[in-house]
Amino acid sequence: MKGITGFLLGIIATVVVMAVAVLTFGPSMMIHEHLSPMGLDDTVNQIVENAKAEGWVVAGVKPLDQAIEKKGGKPVLAVRLIDLCEPHHASTILSVDDARFVSVMMPCTISVYEKEDGNIYIAHMNAELMGQVFGGVIAEVMSGPVTEQQNRFVDFAHNM
Repeated sequence: MKGITGFLLGIIATVVVMAVAVLTFGPSMMIHEHLSPMGLDDTVNQIVENAKAEGWVVAGVKPLDQAIEKKGGKPVLAVRLIDLCEPHHASTILSVDDARFVSVMMPCTISVYEKEDGNIYIAHMNAELMGQVFGGVIAEVMSGPVTEQQNRFVDFAHNM
């Protein structure tokens, strides 16, 4: 009986430790955030230029803060959403029925925003981790070329 109790307590302890780890580190693992060395507009423009240089299509830059206020929400600090798509990567994933569900994350979005400290930040999905979670063709595309290119879009913020 003691052996079973110890075993069950071990399993429960492991589950608790894993849950705490996921809650503590999960958000920072799924989303990368970088301090930008530039102002809002310059940061957005640099990302747009870098993405276009990599062959990505910039579907748009949305001023989320302005849209929120226009629709009756309370004013918030500046937030710009840059919608990006690389047609070859997208078609590789979307041509596979079992991978098409990942279209919910398309286009790729990079967020540029101001925080109360007055600094500008960049946030983007950890494409490598997301690819590894899904596996298959999604992993091939997201964990490979998407990750490499996305990192180059925001490289100027890494080299501060």
